[in-house]
Amino acid sequence: MVAGLSRGDRQVALAISILIALCGLALAAVGRGDPIGTHGFIILLYALGVSFFVIAGYYAPEPDISRLLRYYDDPTKVGIVLAMAWAVFGLTFGVWVAALLAWPDLTFDAGWASFGRIRPVHTTSVIFGFGGNALIATSFHVLQRTSRARLPEQISPWFVLLGYNLFCIIAVSGYFIGVTQSKEYAEPEWYADIFLVVVWVVYFLIYIRTLQRRKEPHIYVANWYYMAFILVVAVLHIVNNLAVPVSFGHAKSYSLFSGVQDAMTQWWYGHNAVAFFLTAGFLGMMYYYLPKRAGRPIFSYRLSIISFWGITFMYMWAGSHHLHYTALPQWVQTLGMTFSIVLLVPSWASAGNALATLNGAWHKVRDDATLRFMMVAAVFYGLSTFEGSFMAIRAVNSLSHYTDWTVGHVHAGALGWVAMISFGSIYALVPWMWKRERMYSSKLIEWHFWLALAGTVVYVFAMWNSGIIQGLMWRTYNESGTLAYSFVDSLVAMHPYYIARTFGGLLFLIGAILGSYNIWMTIRQPGTALASQGEADEPHLAPQPALQAGE
Repeated sequence: MVAGLSRGDRQVALAISILIALCGLALAAVGRGDPIGTHGFIILLYALGVSFFVIAGYYAPEPDISRLLRYYDDPTKVGIVLAMAWAVFGLTFGVWVAALLAWPDLTFDAGWASFGRIRPVHTTSVIFGFGGNALIATSFHVLQRTSRARLPEQISPWFVLLGYNLFCIIAVSGYFIGVTQSKEYAEPEWYADIFLVVVWVVYFLIYIRTLQRRKEPHIYVANWYYMAFILVVAVLHIVNNLAVPVSFGHAKSYSLFSGVQDAMTQWWYGHNAVAFFLTAGFLGMMYYYLPKRAGRPIFSYRLSIISFWGITFMYMWAGSHHLHYTALPQWVQTLGMTFSIVLLVPSWASAGNALATLNGAWHKVRDDATLRFMMVAAVFYGLSTFEGSFMAIRAVNSLSHYTDWTVGHVHAGALGWVAMISFGSIYALVPWMWKRERMYSSKLIEWHFWLALAGTVVYVFAMWNSGIIQGLMWRTYNESGTLAYSFVDSLVAMHPYYIARTFGGLLFLIGAILGSYNIWMTIRQPGTALASQGEADEPHLAPQPALQAGE
């Protein structure tokens, strides 16, 4: 990392890390006895660690100017490693959370290990830690290759990557000590929100500046999806987290919204976080890596653009389907339900486009587990979007909402779509980035694929069954007109399904551990002289075959 930076870049990096360390010191001093003080100390240690790393390589020889003729891939490499680390960490807590519902005593009487604290640790680690790092790493790679332009400079990508991970650490540590804004996605504290805005604006500027410098006149569709992900997530984050802190020395803050307005804002944020963080960004990933790995052009480039605009417009209106049978006005509920149903069209357009791209390459799907990850991801994307539209219908929602059916739906998308396309893209990317002929072990990729698929199927089917049983038990009345089952009765009925869910999650975790080991061993192998799979080092020698159908 440092060896590739010029002396001026090292000075800037050191100055930024020292500035962040001083901010951490100030928070630690002002917030003594408050969680904000603990976070100040964490920020101080993190920044000092980065400073030490920069200082250790400060007097390294000035790098060769020829590096500017090559793509800047160091942030992508580190992002891949961080993504896999967060995946193992987050999935471990996911298995623990699932086990808690089957065996509640697994908290071991520790306050920080309660369900309410480690559940957001799991969700933040896998969504923002694993998913976010995968998106940042792949977006830097895709942006440069499809634009045939190097990133504009070398400090800002590191600021985005390392700053984003600092945000994730602040969030996760805050959950352990019991501090959140008490919303659905358990957003972290106000000072972490402000810091993330700064990081995200820099991320957006990197994208804009690189596209301005592109040598390829056409902006490839993957960049449309990545840009939508970056821009809309910024808007969502800022609006949903508008709050007034109690004081600058306390972590607690109060939302500017209240009542039904707060609920509507929360689900406008929550559903569009799914739309643009967990869908648009990963569709950008799919539209580059799947055709690249298959060696086939996209079935319909025009369809991918139509799908983009359909998803971008329609998703914005769908959040209110989470608030059926509440104080939200009926017309707003109906509006959300209607747009959720219409969303099936652009969503299936992308899923179908991906599967049709594999026409003529099904033999590769059979033999290549990496491509199979991506194919199964497209299938689960189509399945999850159909299920989401179906569950948005008010009559269906009356049965499914607040039950484990929703949990199964979420994990069909999270495990089957997001994680699968991420693992497939990372397996394709690692040999290109580290100039290896292939992954360390193709058998381990096969094992990972089948463990991940089996874990997802077991998990989702367990939750589908338990959710439907829950919904039916909660609405069953006896002859006297009272409920036939108590809540405890339904909880007892769920026990075998909760055990099955834990087992499914454990299979998925084992697969991620095998994948991490495989990637680590690939990195440790000696490199080859030439990049594999047609990935070239020189920006002007980086044609992108098998991406655009030429419509």
